[in-house]
Amino acid sequence: MAIKSIASKIGCTAETLRTWVRRTEIDQGIRGGMSTADRERLKELEQENRELKRANEILRKASAYFAKGRSTAARNDGDICR
Repeated sequence: MAIKSIASKIGCTAETLRTWVRRTEIDQGIRGGMSTADRERLKELEQENRELKRANEILRKASAYFAKGRSTAARNDGDICR
């Protein structure tokens, strides 16, 4: 009942206030769970991981492209008459 009363006084829903309380308890170490800072860090690491995967894919394709060019050039060098 206290949450409903306070929520109505501050102009939010009881569920919103409960969420804020839970998040604060987690951030302060009172309740188990991933803190806000940890969640933000995880989000950053996931973004970095996506970017690195994208870069690796580009490098993999470029490497395959240039490897094809080298194998063709090597074969052509052997055909030169001297």
